Order: sequence, then C-alpha cells, then structure tokens
Amino acid sequence: MRRDAYRLSFDEVDARAAHAFLRGAYWCEGIPLALLERAVANSLCIALHADGEGQVGFARVVTDRTTFAYLCDVYVLDAHRGRGLATWMIDTLQAHADLQGLRRFLLFTKDAQPLYARHGFAPLATPERGMEIVKPGLYLKQHD
Repeated sequence: MRRDAYRLSFDEVDARAAHAFLRGAYWCEGIPLALLERAVANSLCIALHADGEGQVGFARVVTDRTTFAYLCDVYVLDAHRGRGLATWMIDTLQAHADLQGLRRFLLFTKDAQPLYARHGFAPLATPERGMEIVKPGLYLKQHD
C-alpha cells in the first residue's frame, strides 16, 4: 500500500525502529527491546515506511482476531506528522480481514481522543464495568 513517498506494511515491521520511539513514550517508557519484540511477534502490527528513511510510524493491535482487539503503540515520527499518516495506518488496520466483526475494539490515549473519534472510537459506554491493574513505570523499575 503506497501513498506518495510512504508505504504501509504488515510484513516489514522493524521492532528496533519501533523501540527507538516507544522506549520514550509515556505509556511504555523504558520498555526493554526484548519485551517489545515479543509483543510485536504476538500482535497484528503495521509499519509506516518513508522512502529512503525506513520505518517512521507504527501501530499494534493485540487481538484474538475474532471477538476482541486493543489498539496500542501508535506513533508517527514528528518530522512526518500532519500528513494524515496515522489516520491512514488506523484505517488500514481497521479494514484488515482479521478485525472484522469484533465485539469490542478498545484503546487508551492521554491526548488523542479527537483523532480516534474520527475512526469510530468513543468513551466507554459503561466505564463502571471496567477494571484494570496499572503498574506505572514498570519498565523503568526493572532497570534498577
């Protein structure tokens, strides 16, 4: 899938390139490369490549490919933002054959609600039903 100088791929995912960005992201700061490689291997991932630059964006879906999916680790490098590339990645993921007919598709974001709302995501309809275990800074503590 190509658009101008960009290409999307489900097969050519560079976990090291994703790690270079994600290890500093607020949601997984300090994640070890080995953990991210395992996460990539067990998820449906898409990579955004720029001609002559390699991987400049990434998104991952944790899913059973039947009933449930969780969108996470979405990013586009700063130099490539503002071109609709994240929207292209999300649209392409949502159109993937393995993500059709899902009962629930979740994501969590600190500040990108307007972006995801354009893709059909909405606040939890029944947040009182949801529960979570959160371990902030988990990956940073593993290095101590």
